[in-house]
Amino acid sequence: MKCRSWLPSRSTRRRLLQIFACRFGWTRREGEKTVKASSAEMCPTTKKPADTAGQRGGEPPPPEPARAAEDPCYDWRQEAIEGGSLRHVDLDTGTNGWASPPGDLFHLRGLNYFARRQKCPSGEWLLEPAGVDWLRSASRLDDVLGRPDNRVAAALRRTQALGGARKAFLFAVNLQVPGRECHSAVFYFAAVEPIPPGSLFYRFVHGDDAFRNSRFKIVNRIVKGPWIVRAAVGNHAACLLGKALTCNYHRGENYLEIDVDIGSSAIANAILHLALGYVTAVTIDMGFLVEAQAEEELPERLLGAVRVAQMEMSSATYVETKPKATEAGKTGFWGPAKVNHHHQHHPDRCSGAKPSRSGVGKDGDDEDNFPP
Repeated sequence: MKCRSWLPSRSTRRRLLQIFACRFGWTRREGEKTVKASSAEMCPTTKKPADTAGQRGGEPPPPEPARAAEDPCYDWRQEAIEGGSLRHVDLDTGTNGWASPPGDLFHLRGLNYFARRQKCPSGEWLLEPAGVDWLRSASRLDDVLGRPDNRVAAALRRTQALGGARKAFLFAVNLQVPGRECHSAVFYFAAVEPIPPGSLFYRFVHGDDAFRNSRFKIVNRIVKGPWIVRAAVGNHAACLLGKALTCNYHRGENYLEIDVDIGSSAIANAILHLALGYVTAVTIDMGFLVEAQAEEELPERLLGAVRVAQMEMSSATYVETKPKATEAGKTGFWGPAKVNHHHQHHPDRCSGAKPSRSGVGKDGDDEDNFPP
């Protein structure tokens, strides 16, 4: 009687070898050399490690369109959050980075504000966080989202080229800090769905600069910091930035950027530079909103909020700028620029600040406006 072999069939053995090769590594012979096959070669669906050569601080390179198309889990907004020059850190324990504080930490005008001056927690933001950049340059940076090398706008364009995020809209606040070297803290937010027509934010986006100046508001909340900073900045302080400082609005096809010139107010400039002297010990929450000035616009809602935690000035990424030609006695710093991830020193002073403006909010007890 012929006994059956206990060995598995040839096809079964081949399949088992392939599984072990993919799981534990496989060696093959090429002439006289024994080479270990890479996991990407053995498993075609495994992505090769990203080339991080030339990346600053471990910043991941933007995914190629082909990779994004192959990855059904690709999220352009997550790429923008993780790829900024200022790190995304834990809300409670992170340092030298940023996080997204919940809206309930901010008390804004409630439904009964005009009758009883009552405020209430804001609740969820209207827009989603989309990253933060901490940049430095020889001259002031304007219209950051309109630059061809802006990483957040580029991530959105890549997704839209593949048929995704067609309705997304970007909103950015660029706080411009003058000095021997200019710095910009750029906060990005995104509307994933179309902005409801007739809403206060829709009117803000499509309105003129006069309307925007009368409504654009910031609420500060000092989370951690020495008493001198708390005294200078104030806690839970609200300010109509469009009236207190010079704001320049840049409207693109799918974005609105607000460039806030801190140098347009001597007092604001002095307070900010005082805070920057203690910046590594300060954690601050900043919320941005459109101020409600009528009953039907209540309650107020945050557009977005960001927590900057014990930031280091040296963490800023250098951006090369080219000055624009002088026009009728005016100087400006518009034009193309190139991001250089290698730190360089440019001693040129920041100039081109516009004349200061002062303004008083609608409610004196609610606004802390910087005089010129």
